[in-house]
Amino acid sequence: MANVELKNIIKKYDTKTIIDNISLSVKDKEFLVLVGSSGCGKSTILRMIAGLEDITSGEIYIDGKCVNNVHPKDRDIAFVFQNYALYPHMTVYENIAFPLKMRKYSKKEIEEKVHEAAKILDLTPYLKRKPKQLSGGQRQRVALGRAIVRNPKVFLMDEPLSNLDAKLRVQMRSEIKKLHEKLQTTFIYVTHDQTEALTMGDRIVVLDKGKIQQVDEPEKIYNYPANIFVGGFLGSPSMNFIPVKIYEDEIILNETEIKLTPAQKQALQGRTNFILGIRPEKMDKEASDNVYTINAAVDISEMLGSEKIAYFDINGAKCSAKLDASKLFDKTITLKVDVNDFLLFDSDTTGIIA
Repeated sequence: MANVELKNIIKKYDTKTIIDNISLSVKDKEFLVLVGSSGCGKSTILRMIAGLEDITSGEIYIDGKCVNNVHPKDRDIAFVFQNYALYPHMTVYENIAFPLKMRKYSKKEIEEKVHEAAKILDLTPYLKRKPKQLSGGQRQRVALGRAIVRNPKVFLMDEPLSNLDAKLRVQMRSEIKKLHEKLQTTFIYVTHDQTEALTMGDRIVVLDKGKIQQVDEPEKIYNYPANIFVGGFLGSPSMNFIPVKIYEDEIILNETEIKLTPAQKQALQGRTNFILGIRPEKMDKEASDNVYTINAAVDISEMLGSEKIAYFDINGAKCSAKLDASKLFDKTITLKVDVNDFLLFDSDTTGIIA
């Protein structure tokens, strides 16, 4: 059980900066998720914590101890890889036991720890099988078992579910969360999947081009993104972003005049241009004093079981709405938006205004 702290970490390959001066504190027993698109540096951060990548500059602390010059095997961490990294010639029992044998545990201790891990992960019936005789989900559980037998201070997981099919990913997300609750150990989890990030993390770190864009709890980061990148990256479909001009205290969306709230008007501080953000699921509200009706020409719609997604333009910007499947529309859709659901972003810096 340990906290992890990164201080002013920079990672360069030749002259290219991969990690650009980031600082981050991971709390003891926290489940922290690093999320971002491919190439943003999230896996590099994980590998630097593990000691598998050298740091160009900065410091990494595990449980209050600087580990910059500590060998990976002495950092008391467990690393779960994307490709399972199992030994094909060994049984499940032997794969789970391997790190304990390397550390010269007694045969009795190894047996106790392997069977305990197998029980936690529902692997007891498969201990005599080889990896090729297992499903993808079972192989990933073996990789988890090999990690937990050591009782490490920190678990590092690098996209462990990316090789699984959609249904199995949902199941394994739940199993990893249960494992974290049972072990009460610090987890740092890397994914490019924003659904995994939102459903699994106590806190989420959103990365882009080697820089931290925002760190917060899932609900806060979803509802109050720090900038347009975060708002667009988290959520499916992504947030709608509409360039608008304000005239006194009103904006126009597809010929509908909308009066901003006094708080929104004050936050704009005399700006004439800004970017309006609104989530697709907030495009069909119940009528009230703050709700305005907007008409839009539908480009295409998609049926998703109990929901449907409609795509259209507002003020020339491509937008979408997540609607109840029973909502009827043809070539034109009537949307109802609540002005209190608007997020305002700076046109130049892309940062949130209000």
